[in-house]
Amino acid sequence: MKRLEGKDTQAVVNMLIKRGEEDPTFYFRVKVNEANQVISMFWRDGMMQEDYDVYGDVCVFDTNFRTNKYNLVCAPFVGVNNHWSNVMFGCAFIADENTHTFVWLLETFLESMGGKAPITIFTDQDQAMANAIEQVFPNTRHRLCLWHLQKNDVSRFGDLKADNTFKDTFKKCLYRCYNEEEFETTWFDMITKYNLQNHDWFTNLYTIKEKWCTALNKDFFSAGILSSQRSESTNNAIGFKGNKSTSLTEFFHIFGATVDRWRYQEDQNEYDCGNALPKSDFPMVGMIKHAANVYTLTLFRDFEKEFKYAMGCISNVNYIKGNFFRYKVQHESWPEHTAHYVAFDPTTNSIKCTCRNFEESG
Repeated sequence: MKRLEGKDTQAVVNMLIKRGEEDPTFYFRVKVNEANQVISMFWRDGMMQEDYDVYGDVCVFDTNFRTNKYNLVCAPFVGVNNHWSNVMFGCAFIADENTHTFVWLLETFLESMGGKAPITIFTDQDQAMANAIEQVFPNTRHRLCLWHLQKNDVSRFGDLKADNTFKDTFKKCLYRCYNEEEFETTWFDMITKYNLQNHDWFTNLYTIKEKWCTALNKDFFSAGILSSQRSESTNNAIGFKGNKSTSLTEFFHIFGATVDRWRYQEDQNEYDCGNALPKSDFPMVGMIKHAANVYTLTLFRDFEKEFKYAMGCISNVNYIKGNFFRYKVQHESWPEHTAHYVAFDPTTNSIKCTCRNFEESG
């Protein structure tokens, strides 16, 4: 890390102090070293805490942004709202990426949110960060962003970077396997075909497969972030841009502009939802009408897509025991291994499907 300029750092600290004086819900902490130099800082405003209270079950913690002038890490905490758009929970500048620093930051974040830890946190692949999460968020499920695995770790592929068949197979292992059996078969076929049995990176990646394979992560809510498309959107939309001379103060203002842009978009989305029903390919009656009234426009499009798939599905009773029924459900044009089983228990009025899309995405 380059040496921080005192005036630049103090200017940001002064802005944080001023915000705190003007807004009692504003929270910030600054960490200094033995020489009384600022090495880390974290802040969030009141609206970020409100958003976290509502949408904080899932959090993306990204450390891939740097202030170019000092090489500081800018680490935003990001979530997803009911329009499937990004919301900011807080942000930090940190001087390094060791476990001690991450522990301080996560403890500070936890304190700022009244002790509420996320159910699931997504990060890139970093052991120091993983150690800190295990220490500070012991009951939080730690998962890896597929976007980072695809984009940042492609350098691990060596000559295979130019092999489109290999890359497609790797992507299938990440997020296109329907179940654990298909994943295991696809993974070991890939490892064997490309002679990767002794490749350390792939060996280590397999040992933490529960942190990234979508086929193994259907039992908890992730807001769809495990999917490649959602992960890429969350990472790319932050839009921090700077150059080699961008100062800390300038970067702080860039962050503020990003948050303002997100909030403006959320206001627009709320206005649109409150003033018009979505157009649909189906008659606006029955279930479609109900969905249009209770879902945001974005979520209604997702529901409509699933509804269209359902129109092509065939269901047959697969098992009956007393009042318990299980149905085999399969799209008529899809292969056998894509079939799922839906269980209905009228005594509890509960329905469960082996696809677990509801548990994962809501």
